[in-house]
Amino acid sequence: MRLRHADGSTVHLSYCTNVHAAEDLPGIHGQLSGVAARVRHLLGVERLGLGLWLSQHAAADLTARPEELAALRERLTALGLEVVTLNGFPYRGFHDEIVKYRVYTPDWADAERLRYTLGLAEILASLLPDDVTEGTISTLPLAWRTGWTREKAAAVTANLDAVAEGLRALAGRTGKVIRLGFEPEPGCIVETTPQASALLSGVDHDHLGLCLDACHMAVGFEDPDAGAASGLPIVKLQASCALVAPPRAQRALAAFDEPRFLHQTRSATGYTDDLGEALAGGLPADESWRVHFHVPLHDAPPPPLATSAPYLRHLLEVLLGRERPLTRHVEVETYTWNVLPGAPSDIAHGIAAELHWMRAQLAALGLKEM
Repeated sequence: MRLRHADGSTVHLSYCTNVHAAEDLPGIHGQLSGVAARVRHLLGVERLGLGLWLSQHAAADLTARPEELAALRERLTALGLEVVTLNGFPYRGFHDEIVKYRVYTPDWADAERLRYTLGLAEILASLLPDDVTEGTISTLPLAWRTGWTREKAAAVTANLDAVAEGLRALAGRTGKVIRLGFEPEPGCIVETTPQASALLSGVDHDHLGLCLDACHMAVGFEDPDAGAASGLPIVKLQASCALVAPPRAQRALAAFDEPRFLHQTRSATGYTDDLGEALAGGLPADESWRVHFHVPLHDAPPPPLATSAPYLRHLLEVLLGRERPLTRHVEVETYTWNVLPGAPSDIAHGIAAELHWMRAQLAALGLKEM
């Protein structure tokens, strides 16, 4: 969906398809004609934006077979779908039975991460609508924090230089500017926007910047104004909500302790890498906990639990409720629908409800649908 900001610029709203399990081209086409098309129908919009996730296998297939890339573009157009952003964080196997720490590999010290990302950039340049000249890709915050060495840092620096060079060359060849956003996340080398400012201050800011994830920021107890103060371009916002448990009520979180994804958990004075560790006594029970579990934007879990939706609303105001927007790509990223307690058998209605909620938040900030 496209919305007009008060300054006349276009803000793109999409939902991320990493919620869907398919990792090959037939499965991706099935997502488009299935859930995505139904979400568009439920919302009653002419165009629905997708933050497309392509596994390494699917991306390699599209790169090797130009006819398949052309067919994907045609399919998107026929279904009233458009892609201006990709989620390039998960590499593959994002819906395996156990993902956990594997989602951070290969990291930015690995040349394979560079190849994968440049391949995505080429694909996105071809998928952009004819009237759009800028696309974005979100990616992991360099690496998970363990095993970080001086040699690994040097490899990351070399790969960031190489990806910037590749994106510059792509823009010169196609006229399409693809910008890469590093996504701070608890537990990683880049956990927060201040850390991003320190580690990414010297990169090419025409092509490299930040992807802010509202859930991650809330879990890290970050000031919502931190992104605006970082000095880095915010190429993309991932609209997401974290789980929040009040003091001495954390046992209610047990239903969310599932085995597939990593659920970093933080309090004001401590942290654990996963929710199970926190429930086993890893965090003080007399403090509020925030959990990296992306929960639906429009809904709240049963009391006493809550979500960080107020934080997301504040962040939207910081980024978009101003004279000029600080980002123009907003992606709803609730990838956990299938592991929620009592997960619905049909997630199309839930995704549509999230997007409807987001439309209302953006309308309250003065953005108008186009």
